[in-house]
Amino acid sequence: MRIRATVAALSGTLALSALVVPAAQAADGPNVPKFAPFAANAPADEVEGDTKITKVTVNGGKNIVLGTTDKKKISIAVTATDPEGIYDADAALWHGTDVESDIDGLIFSDEGGVTCKVVNATTSTCTAKVTVDPKLDLYSNILAGKWKVSAYAIGNDGDYIDKDVVASTSIQRNARLTTNASPEPIKKGKTLTVTGALTRANWETSKYAGYTKQSVKLQYKKKGAASYSTLKTITSDSKGNLKTTVKASADGYYRYVFAGTSTTPAVTSTSDFVDVQ
Repeated sequence: MRIRATVAALSGTLALSALVVPAAQAADGPNVPKFAPFAANAPADEVEGDTKITKVTVNGGKNIVLGTTDKKKISIAVTATDPEGIYDADAALWHGTDVESDIDGLIFSDEGGVTCKVVNATTSTCTAKVTVDPKLDLYSNILAGKWKVSAYAIGNDGDYIDKDVVASTSIQRNARLTTNASPEPIKKGKTLTVTGALTRANWETSKYAGYTKQSVKLQYKKKGAASYSTLKTITSDSKGNLKTTVKASADGYYRYVFAGTSTTPAVTSTSDFVDVQ
C-alpha cells in the first residue's frame, strides 16, 4: 500500500495518528501487523520469532536524484530469512530523527508493487517498487539529504520482524551546470572569459535556482588529448553564476565540474570548444 501522509506538528509533537497502517489481511497468509513503527502508539521495532532481515538495497545503491516535476521510480530490495521460508516483505522511506516524535517525510511502496523471489528454502528477496514524486513527497527543500529505510518481513509460519531503521539512502536536489567560453575564435595568448551557472531544483517553487557559494572546478582538455586537467577552482556567486579568465594557449575544450554535496549530486557541464588562432 502506498500512503501519502501529511505529518503535522501539534503542541510541539507530531500527530502520528494519521499514519495508522492496517494489518495484513491476506486470506492465505499470516495475519501480522505491517509497518508497526508508523502505527499510533506502536513500539519502534517489533520482532516475533526467528524471522530476520539480512540485507536491504535502495535504488541499486545509488542516491535518488529528483528535479522539480518528473517522478522517479526506484526499487528497494529486502532480503530476509526464516527457517520456514519467507511469505512477504516490504519497505518504506522516511525522513526525520525518530518515528515516534520527529518525522516529516514518508513514502511507502506502490500499491501492488512488491514481488518476491525465492533464493532458497529459508531466504527470499522481495523487491518493492517506489515512486517518488517531487510535487507530492518532497514539499520542502529540508527533505534533501539522508532518508531512513523501514522494513518488515513475514515468515511462512507467521513469525515477523518490523524495524524502523534497516538502512539509509539520500534523496538529492538535481543540479545543472553550464559553460561558455568567449570570444571564439581567439588569438593565442589573449584572455579568454569562461562563464557558466550552477543551479539546482527548488522543490518549494518547482523551479531551478542558483546554488550559491559553491566551489566549482574549471577544466581544460587540449584538442587530441585523452583527459581533462583542472586549471583553477572558483566559487559561484550569490545567484549561482560562474566567471573567470584564462590565457588561450591552444585549441581545446573547457568545462566546469561540481563535486556535489550531501543534498545535491555532482554534475559536469557540456564542454565548450575554443578555436585558438
